[in-house]
Parts: sequence; C-alpha cells; structure tokens
Amino acid sequence: MYFTDRGIEELTSRRGEEEVSFEWLAEHFRAFVDLNPDFEVPVERLATWLARLDDEDEDDV
Repeated sequence: MYFTDRGIEELTSRRGEEEVSFEWLAEHFRAFVDLNPDFEVPVERLATWLARLDDEDEDDV
C-alpha cells in the first residue's frame, strides 16, 4: 500500500457518496496550491492527467 492510499481511502469513506463538478475540483486544487505552493507541480500533473484521460493520442506521450 502506498502512503497516498490512506488519503484516497479517507476521501472515499468521507465523501464517496457526493457528486462534484470539475469546476469545484479545480477551485479546490487552486486553494490547495495557494496554501501549499510546493505541491504546484504534482497538482498540475494530476489536473492535466485527469483532463486528458479520454484522449486517444495519450499513448503517444
């Protein structure tokens, strides 16, 4: 189990029944990075990965 799995499991157990928009998620990403600027690159990578999940050309990257 990765260390991050604990956070993902907590997210699922606390908020797993909720529905959110990507706009809501983006605002919370921004707020998190404002409070934790050292995480700007990982948050950017996660946001980009989520944005491109359905891209057919993703295999070329």
